[in-house]
Amino acid sequence: MQSATLTKVTRNGQMTLPAAARKALQIEEGDYVEVRVSEDSLILTPKRLIDKSQAYFWSAEWQTAEREASDDIASGRVREFDKADDLITSLNKARRRKR
Repeated sequence: MQSATLTKVTRNGQMTLPAAARKALQIEEGDYVEVRVSEDSLILTPKRLIDKSQAYFWSAEWQTAEREASDDIASGRVREFDKADDLITSLNKARRRKR
């Protein structure tokens, strides 16, 4: 853990985050920082806003499926098809086998 740096609270409760902290956490102008109070401390956590139309991608379920897909690709558990009809035929056969 890095050493602490002292910063001054100015008018309207503003303060400057030290450059070393901004660099370490990759905080840039315009970024958002969550502020939480914990007993006698402030906890600052960098946050990114996600467009509502993209929020599904970051759900736990979607990220689990992404990891599974990546594992399948890395392990070679994939097939390629030259035609969409061939893909559909393969999917139908797999569905019939599961019944």
